[in-house]
Amino acid sequence: MSTLETNLIQPSTGTTLTVGASGDTITVPSGATFNVAGTVGTGFTPGITQADQWRLTANISGQSGSTDITSNLSQVSGAVVGTGMSQSSGIFTFPSTGVYLVFVRLYFSFIENNDNTFIGVDLTTDNSSYSQIDRLGHSQRGASAADGTTSVGYTFVDVTDTSNVKIKFVAESQSGGTTFAGSSSENQTTFSFIRLGDT
Repeated sequence: MSTLETNLIQPSTGTTLTVGASGDTITVPSGATFNVAGTVGTGFTPGITQADQWRLTANISGQSGSTDITSNLSQVSGAVVGTGMSQSSGIFTFPSTGVYLVFVRLYFSFIENNDNTFIGVDLTTDNSSYSQIDRLGHSQRGASAADGTTSVGYTFVDVTDTSNVKIKFVAESQSGGTTFAGSSSENQTTFSFIRLGDT
């Protein structure tokens, strides 16, 4: 076996370079890094390239009506694949284009009698106007005492432009007697993002 050492390989004609022939195995050895700066073509599956999870770090209490969640948001340590999401005042920006799964886990620590409580998932495609694309929560009627529950929901977001397609979360409580649970040390209310593939 001979070794070819070079810093650049280019096709002698045209724009297509073929490595190997049918039936061959091309091996990238352990410890080596295979970087793709351009577009990944057909026949190559890179797997999950972006995954990220954020948590609400403090309770939201005594809030009546609809209010954007703009603070007490923290990225969960060790739960990031790729560069991860970024957020400013509750507005989340996607790291790259593609189709994303957005998964919300909402924990209500206390739900008082006769309350409708939700978290809305709002999307903008022009970095300006938002519309609700998902809503998860709980309605409680006629209970004699406070209660607690967990609600989960998910939606798909097609991110065609990272400058314009963004997402935010809205807390909704009818009576103001509900606490949306948050913690800085464990997952209670969380927001997860997974890039599934190209748009």
